[in-house]
Amino acid sequence: MKRKRTWTVLTALALSIGVVHAGQNSPAVDLVTRECSTCHGPRGISEASTFPNLAGQQPGYLQAQLSAFRDRSRADPHAQAFMWGMAAQLTDETTAGIAAYFAGLPAAPGKAAGVAEVAAGKKIYDEGVTAQHVASCQGCHGKKGEGKGNFPRLTGQHRDYLERQMEAFATNLRVNASMHDTSKNLTALQISQVAAFLSAQ
Repeated sequence: MKRKRTWTVLTALALSIGVVHAGQNSPAVDLVTRECSTCHGPRGISEASTFPNLAGQQPGYLQAQLSAFRDRSRADPHAQAFMWGMAAQLTDETTAGIAAYFAGLPAAPGKAAGVAEVAAGKKIYDEGVTAQHVASCQGCHGKKGEGKGNFPRLTGQHRDYLERQMEAFATNLRVNASMHDTSKNLTALQISQVAAFLSAQ
């Protein structure tokens, strides 16, 4: 009940004040960061790779995922464990406000990785792997991995998190037909290389 009241207040403040951008002091921003910061960091950059960075993420993607958590259509184990309860009481207006807030924060900087593995990952990302029926990633996630619309930003994301998500797509633990078709044909090494490239950007 307390969480529901918190989100109701957040919605009212976000809509009435119209403050969803980073760097502006307001009760709305304080409430957003208080609820989400334990896992995702106060500026949308998490310390643990269990939880994805949200800063600079595409707002359409964030809103779609929050809605999927709320209606339980995203049912991978981490979604169930961490986000089903958190998202249960969110309204469409609240998810839009949260998405806009995190999208307005500066994205996480890349983390250095091995030159050879980054180059191999970039080649897969840019060109796909024809022999394995793996398409280029650019069509959905953008030339630089910045994402667009309901397709997420991948650059600057935790390497371990990216690897786990591709493995989850490959086994249908996280359901997405397009990502399953791509990930299932990648080797563990190739998944690691792609994740190395993206996390280094």
